[in-house]
Amino acid sequence: MNKSKTPKLNRRQFIKDSVISFACLPSFASLSLERKVKMRKAKIALFKTEDREEGVREVLKIFDLHSMKNKKVLIKPNFNTSDPTPGSTHKDTLSQLVEEVRKRGASEVIIGERSGPPPTKNVLEEKGIFQLAQDLNFKIINFEELKKEDWVHFNPAGNHWKNGFYLARPAVESEYFVSTCCLKTHQYGGVFTLSIKLAVGITPKKLMRELHRSPDMRKMIAEINLGYKPQLIVLDGIEAFVDGGPSMGKRKRANLFLAGDDRVAVDAVGIAVLKELGSNKAIMERKIFEQEQIKRAVELGLGITSPDQIELITPDKESREYAEKLKSILAEG
Repeated sequence: MNKSKTPKLNRRQFIKDSVISFACLPSFASLSLERKVKMRKAKIALFKTEDREEGVREVLKIFDLHSMKNKKVLIKPNFNTSDPTPGSTHKDTLSQLVEEVRKRGASEVIIGERSGPPPTKNVLEEKGIFQLAQDLNFKIINFEELKKEDWVHFNPAGNHWKNGFYLARPAVESEYFVSTCCLKTHQYGGVFTLSIKLAVGITPKKLMRELHRSPDMRKMIAEINLGYKPQLIVLDGIEAFVDGGPSMGKRKRANLFLAGDDRVAVDAVGIAVLKELGSNKAIMERKIFEQEQIKRAVELGLGITSPDQIELITPDKESREYAEKLKSILAEG
């Protein structure tokens, strides 16, 4: 990939660079910005269910969505491998999400993904996504097949990548970005795979050796998220890996769906669910906002800064009662 080709500065890149530069200034203005961030609330829709189609429908009903009307919507699933959910996104979740997006007036629906280690094409075939694309009339972009010019280089100040990182241009320049993640631990250094780590599938495969060998892996995962911003995150938590992962692990059922637009908040609630279920030491013995992925994401201004900024929105008694349990766990930090 030719780094000498500087990509045209788009609106999202300009905002990102401005925020990073601004945050480095020890001024009254930056202090004011910090106070505003701390005051911000992140609403997370929570619905208890054992049905994935119902789960997607209900969380999108109760979450205040950014308008999708007349926009090209790119959906990034969790297809790192084709292993059964929560090893990868369930077809029912993806199908319902595509239908809900189309109902809300999207001009086009696109699934974008880069799998690994298996080839992306093989994973999509094994999951039946090519056939699903025909049935539901959506487009597929295999990031693994992108040309050199379709990767955008980022090298923000203070990042832990040797020479910065690349993100797929369709993701960076998407009009409307939807992430749909699973609920699971990660035994190979990530600790957990929720919405923040989903960004790894937007990078080229050649960066994985550097990422997996670095002691700063979790910080680097958070830093990838500087290059794009999802307008919607949907987490399928019907089944979870509470140990092992990301492709196979110890299973428990949480029977819930989450939706939001703040990656830190979604992941914080997801970790609270893992704690409530009973997870491994890496989850249970560390406070949520002390997890490196979360901590670095907060430092980078990617979302809320503390658990008291999370507002759980629920539609029924069962969901409200479970949300109260999670609030107690979140309150511990």
